[in-house]
Amino acid sequence: MTARRARTAFRWRAADDDRGSESVELAILLPIGILVLAAIVVGARIWLAADRMSGVAGAAAREASIARSPDSAQTLAKTGAKQALASDGLHCTNIRVNVDTSGFYAPPGTAASVHVDVWCTVELSDIGVKGLPGAKTLHDSATSPLDPARDLTLGSGP
Repeated sequence: MTARRARTAFRWRAADDDRGSESVELAILLPIGILVLAAIVVGARIWLAADRMSGVAGAAAREASIARSPDSAQTLAKTGAKQALASDGLHCTNIRVNVDTSGFYAPPGTAASVHVDVWCTVELSDIGVKGLPGAKTLHDSATSPLDPARDLTLGSGP
């Protein structure tokens, strides 16, 4: 056997030794690819929910700012926030609305405002990837001015 033929035979045997390496690579890389894909899905879901959440507190604050009393402002803000979340298609498991109505105690003719904070917990567990968070709490905040010429003697209705 010549030297050239021996080298060719060696190369052929070396190429034979790589059989099955693609299967091993696939077995290692496939779970990593699935985890990366799941992380992208979870991130997109959180981003979309946060995008829908923006503006909910603004709608609730506008509703509260047209009220004539702090009690009706609380009711209108909570109802407005829940309606805005429902109309945006955001399914929250826990909705919390905090309304600061201290501006109602300012005398008419002075600048005052209503501040609303809205928290919404969105479930992520239906994605079904173990080890990923089950829920994400989103927050939105807004302030709306009260009418400086408001007349509080008209009653407590909206």
